[in-house]
Amino acid sequence: MQFAEGQNAESLGLTGEEVYDFPGLTVLLASRFLPARRSGEATTADGTVKDFDARVRIDTPQEIEYFEHGGILQYVLRQLAAK
Repeated sequence: MQFAEGQNAESLGLTGEEVYDFPGLTVLLASRFLPARRSGEATTADGTVKDFDARVRIDTPQEIEYFEHGGILQYVLRQLAAK
């Protein structure tokens, strides 16, 4: 994900310790739709939710495959194990 123009972790008050969620992203990727923008939520340890917009940086169908496997390493390992 890439923050919207003019935003960054500091301007949004994010530390990197939050839990991030992008509602509906998995459904969109399963349909092989590459969305340009999604709303995101960052939940802090105390339960505070901060909403923000971001650009999805899953730019190709191959990157959807990597995402679905949990990353490129897991994807490659599964490909090797299937042989």
